[in-house]
Amino acid sequence: MTDTSIDYARQQDAGDPLAIYRQQFHIPPGPDGDSIYLCGNSLGLQPREVQQLMDEELEAWRELGVEGHFRATRPWMAYHEQLAHPLAALVGAQAEEVVAMNTLTVNLHLMMVSFYRPTKERFRLLIEKPAFPSDRYAAESQVRFHGFDPDEALVELTPRDGEAGIEDEDIAACIEQYGDSIALVMLPGVQYYSGQLFDMGTITALARKQGCAVGWDLAHAAGNVPLALHDWGADFAVWCSYKYLNAGPGAVAGCFVHERHGRAFDLPRFAGWWGHDKATRFQMGSEFVPMNGAEGWQLSNPPIFSLTPLIASLSLFEDAGMDRLRQKSIALTGYLQALLNELLAEQVRIFTPGDPTQRGCQLSLSLAGGREHGRAVFEAISDAGVIADWREPDVIRVAPVPLYNSFEDVWRFVDILRRQFT
Repeated sequence: MTDTSIDYARQQDAGDPLAIYRQQFHIPPGPDGDSIYLCGNSLGLQPREVQQLMDEELEAWRELGVEGHFRATRPWMAYHEQLAHPLAALVGAQAEEVVAMNTLTVNLHLMMVSFYRPTKERFRLLIEKPAFPSDRYAAESQVRFHGFDPDEALVELTPRDGEAGIEDEDIAACIEQYGDSIALVMLPGVQYYSGQLFDMGTITALARKQGCAVGWDLAHAAGNVPLALHDWGADFAVWCSYKYLNAGPGAVAGCFVHERHGRAFDLPRFAGWWGHDKATRFQMGSEFVPMNGAEGWQLSNPPIFSLTPLIASLSLFEDAGMDRLRQKSIALTGYLQALLNELLAEQVRIFTPGDPTQRGCQLSLSLAGGREHGRAVFEAISDAGVIADWREPDVIRVAPVPLYNSFEDVWRFVDILRRQFT
């Protein structure tokens, strides 16, 4: 039996060593105090330090003009470089293997230029169904660009009938079946709709054994679950920074390229001047000489004001530690799961995996009564101060984020949801 009292939730918060980090974020107001913000899987909250850092950059621009590239407190010329070590720690990589640049789908295309290199014999691209639409569009457009038919070249992993997640054995069987014709395996670390956490290390090993290149979309994994990209041996990975990394709407994304490719200058790539060897970049030569590592895939100089919030957020991750955040995440989402099962088992179906090792912090919920009823309930809880996420046709996604959500947040959400059925 789960203790369903608010006193229990408050006791858990009182004993939580990470509870102090909530104070480092702006919580949007609700109708009665703070809102119950469970939408960090769509847009993370603003760290309080962002305002000061942004003011400093604006002041540097105002007072220094172009000289801010060299004389600002954080000189703009090498601005993105200060993010390499904290990003590497976050995704389990070496500093040379990561870079903050562009946005996720742009980076995905840039990576596929280098790592989706189909031939007549090996031309398939493996994704999941339903993939996030932008990933699906990118994959299909790359297939068509190379002159192949998506109906034949795209292999889509599909959940079994009546299930939302994709079984590990089905993934292994698919890679085994199509492996010698797959050019690229491109899957999400955490599936955006179901919340399923894929076994990235095992899948990467299986795919590479078959000779496939492997790339990961970590939009819902970076900052949500511990990662070990270097050790897993993935060829590349991409992620956005506006969800769990709290860098603001449309923030600069991130990219990982394994060190074995860092000096593979013969790999095809789309080139831009910020990827050119920085020692000779301003000689303005006509021959492109890529930098070592992931930085060699850069195109343009980074947008400073879009990188600044990421500095504030990553400092919080460094201080809290991803392992500790993961421990709290398991407890927080487990508490949400237990309350829903205890109090709303007849009204709410959780189709995110029940095993904490197979999910991040998100739970995807489907309500009894069909789409129209589910939508009405979603609007009612929104009016009551819950900020969550609706996905067609009938899913409410809720994500208690360990950096700023509390056990009382979870209790209040379930209490408000329960009231819609009484």
